[in-house]
Amino acid sequence: MARVIFHLDMDAFYASVEQRDNPALRGKPVIVGGPPTRRGVVCAASYEARKFGVHSAMPSVTAARLCPQGIFIPPRMERYKAESAEIMKLLDETGAVIEPTSIDEAYLDMSATVAARMLSPDPTRRPGSLLPDEEGDRALYVAVGAARELKGRILAERHLTATIGVAANKLLAKLASDFQKPNGLTLVPERDKVEFLRPMPVRAIHGVGRATEQVLNRAGIESIGDLQDYAGDLRALVGSFAARLRGFAFGDDDRPLELDETVKSISSEETFSSDTEDRRILKKSLRDQAADVAATLKRRQLAAQTVSVKLRYGDFTTLTRQITVEEATADPEEIYRLACFLLAREKLVCRPLRLLGLAVSNLDLPAGRQLALW
Repeated sequence: MARVIFHLDMDAFYASVEQRDNPALRGKPVIVGGPPTRRGVVCAASYEARKFGVHSAMPSVTAARLCPQGIFIPPRMERYKAESAEIMKLLDETGAVIEPTSIDEAYLDMSATVAARMLSPDPTRRPGSLLPDEEGDRALYVAVGAARELKGRILAERHLTATIGVAANKLLAKLASDFQKPNGLTLVPERDKVEFLRPMPVRAIHGVGRATEQVLNRAGIESIGDLQDYAGDLRALVGSFAARLRGFAFGDDDRPLELDETVKSISSEETFSSDTEDRRILKKSLRDQAADVAATLKRRQLAAQTVSVKLRYGDFTTLTRQITVEEATADPEEIYRLACFLLAREKLVCRPLRLLGLAVSNLDLPAGRQLALW
């Protein structure tokens, strides 16, 4: 049976959590991020704010200019992480193989779950119903029911909406989830995938960044349809990416889900609203980051041998330092202690910091053993 892949994307996640937790914010342009009166950026914007052109990573002062009625809310990362954990539990209960890609997005390989449903008699199925004859397409149509159930559970239990794309591979599922937001559900059957892709810009294809897009545009290739129709040698334009690019243009994608054991590093960082060398602020930030990283390690059943710290000063000078230990750990206190050790050993907090970050790597060892320094 063909694969069945979901791409689930929570709708305006941070802003939606704020609107859910505070009913007075519902229907209003909510902007999660630093206030426009201080240096900051937009972390998320509700759909009401997006209508004014506000989007994530935009400077808060720009967002305020575009949306004067915008309600700025400081981000509550711990709240969003806790909510994400609850949603991931619901995803786990589907029986799918899951690849979380961010705090509010994940791929789900639903192939086994859908196969089991297809083997079960369906008393509601009528002769001449919409299930197509092709096995792969039939599986995708059966998957739509599972997607509706998952969306319904998230709405009923978490009071949030999600958009899901359903397809036979990651490329199509991701594009489908972008197709009809918010609270959408889009199915891309195999027989329709080429036509589904044709009107989209080439930038929509996985792996096509700004530079590749410009190269393709100069060759007259602006849409995926143009790419499908291109008769020239793509290797002259994009080199070794040509074969994969052409396959993507026709909706072919054999990439597997990247499971926990493929993760190479886990990181967390904070950009301060104003440069600081206040030890209390820095220690709290570092402790929170260690807790965040440790929680991810434990959820993925991993441990780390290498701990790194990253600093950025007011003049944007950026430094990183790391230490590797003999035995791996997933303990937040051990990770925090090592990060503090690096800062003290290198005397890095010698002037105010703009950014402080923490990362762990060398994640291929099991957790739970006592850490020892080399």
